Amino acid sequence: MEVKVGDLAAQTDQFGLFNLFLIASPMVKLVMIGLVVASILCWGIVFEKWLAVRKMKASMDKFEQLFWSGQSLEDLYLTLGPRNNKGMAALFMSAMREWKRSQDSAMRAGFAGVQMRINKVMDVQLQKEMSKLEQRLLVLATVGSTAPFIGLFGTVWGIMNSFRAIGVSKNTNLAVVAPGLAEALFATALGLLAAIPAVMFYNKYSSDIGKIAARLENFADEFGSIISRQLDERM
Repeated sequence: MEVKVGDLAAQTDQFGLFNLFLIASPMVKLVMIGLVVASILCWGIVFEKWLAVRKMKASMDKFEQLFWSGQSLEDLYLTLGPRNNKGMAALFMSAMREWKRSQDSAMRAGFAGVQMRINKVMDVQLQKEMSKLEQRLLVLATVGSTAPFIGLFGTVWGIMNSFRAIGVSKNTNLAVVAPGLAEALFATALGLLAAIPAVMFYNKYSSDIGKIAARLENFADEFGSIISRQLDERM
């Protein structure tokens, strides 16, 4: 039996991605739309986190050069004052502001509580910085863990439609079964398309943010030691 090229092309186009969406049942269409929206949302978060992590690393590298350049803490405080500081610079500014607020009272009552307050202020600021970086990471984790199951739900629903079509038509011809199977597999593919990048980038950015947190904690410890030495000299 000879198959014409035009007929073959028409059959192939019938099972194109857009046509698979059109012939799908309302429930499977809802699943597909949800997965596409989730995938687009994840890519938006991926791009946003890429920019945020990149800017944070650049700002920390720049601040470390200034901090260890040899200029006094007062000069660095005045230099950074007008800026929109983040990362290490934000920790430094919060500690210096607390230091300046505590100087007058410390002269009268001693320096015993100053070190504790400065360390506490830096801990609070560190948590704020990390909270900003971790925003919306939970979305990537949620999509990565649930999208395959949502796609599987669409797959099961499509297979159910295939068996229903077989029961109604009492015909096991591939033309009867294929549409339901195709929409089922398409739902699975969309689930994986949303889940795989979400999991990969969630792991990547979790690792990057963990390294940034370690650098901030190390700086807080180092700067706390510097403040402690200066307080010991004044006592």
